[in-house]
Amino acid sequence: MTHQSPSTGSEFQGTSRRHFLQSTGQLAAATALAGTAIPRVHAAEDHTLQVALIGCGGRGTGAARDALQSPHGPVKLVAMSDVMPGRLNASHRTLANMFGDAVDVPEERRFLGFQSYREAIDCLRPGDIVLLGGYPGWRPVQLEYALVRGMHTFMEKSFATDPPGARRILAAGELADKKNLKIAAGLMCRHSRARQQLIDRIRDGVLGDIQLIRAYRMQPVGPMGVKPEGESELLWQFRNFIRFFWVSGGLFAEMTIHQIDEVCWLADDLPCRAHGIGGRAPQNHDPAQNLDSYHIEYTFPNGSKALVDARYLSQCHNEFATYVHGTKCAAQFSGDIHAPTVQIYKDQRIEKNNIVWQPEPDPAPIPYQATWDLLLDAIRNDRPMNEARHAGLSNLADIMGRAAVHSGQITTWEQTMASEFEWCPGLDEMTEDTPPPVQADEHGRYPVPNPGFWTEL
Repeated sequence: MTHQSPSTGSEFQGTSRRHFLQSTGQLAAATALAGTAIPRVHAAEDHTLQVALIGCGGRGTGAARDALQSPHGPVKLVAMSDVMPGRLNASHRTLANMFGDAVDVPEERRFLGFQSYREAIDCLRPGDIVLLGGYPGWRPVQLEYALVRGMHTFMEKSFATDPPGARRILAAGELADKKNLKIAAGLMCRHSRARQQLIDRIRDGVLGDIQLIRAYRMQPVGPMGVKPEGESELLWQFRNFIRFFWVSGGLFAEMTIHQIDEVCWLADDLPCRAHGIGGRAPQNHDPAQNLDSYHIEYTFPNGSKALVDARYLSQCHNEFATYVHGTKCAAQFSGDIHAPTVQIYKDQRIEKNNIVWQPEPDPAPIPYQATWDLLLDAIRNDRPMNEARHAGLSNLADIMGRAAVHSGQITTWEQTMASEFEWCPGLDEMTEDTPPPVQADEHGRYPVPNPGFWTEL
């Protein structure tokens, strides 16, 4: 659920090929802590749901705003955690100015450091809510800790950077089911009523058999630049998290997971293989790890295809949309910056004068807010809500496509699910003194994928 894009500002507001890992060692270790005494904040009213914000950047702050302004309150923010004091304090100041007494986070409940998420979560009572808005690399371990402490969770996208991390998300979702804990995920377009109406028509056969899905996220993204003299290497990589695979999964995987989730939703299946190409423009001397362009052809078990294209160059054609083509006709599923531009066309021509159906107006709030409203309603009324499974599976499809482009090889679902590749082994125990797993060369440049020689599965 992206509240801030790196280039464009605010954004619009049962598979047979899966096997889940058993609960991880981290889950088992955390479970052993679940009975220990912890300091908690007690709300003035029993029906107040308390929130701990983990990761206080733009996304975390935006999601906290959505929680605090939901009509399914009362909600109170009682603890915050980050690795950067300036970001934590700025988030606190912004939210306190907006919501007054609903933000009750004195300095003793503002925690800093790599393990500070534990201290913030420990301030809650079982049945409260943990908001995970920090770096995707740490999402699995933080989700696990929240669940063993008995907390409902909202987790921003993306959810993991590598296959073992994504499998931990799936295993954590199974634990949440056992404990009747709710999990909401930041793939907010799933809560767009306009898209849901089109999905219903696709399932009813209005488009015929789906043969091709096309998703585009083409928008300029500026360069990272060279690290300033004297800047901490670790904090530099955190400040530029979308430029480093180990922190975020990289720009493609971190941002385009929305489009890949739409592809899987439309296909009502998961891809069995991915074939991709990508590269960098000749004039690109940016020291970051990302490529400039990604093209992925996903194949589904029935032979149908999905094409996902991303490009980050200026002075090029920009497009932000998803289309679906059936044997009878085509439809648009998503528009610019996640706008609910939804319509069915008479045939395969994507033209304004060829539209034959558009959805009824959506009386619900924007999908960001709808996600929180649904989560809070599920908690208060004990309704089912666990989005970890489709979030983790879409994340794996995302990782599979990225690996196909970076390696220059065809990747498969089975290969991805079995992979033990990790960008940063031991990341859970990282401290402020741990050197990052990638370092710049003598020119200040970081390793860039080299198809044919690069491995990440």
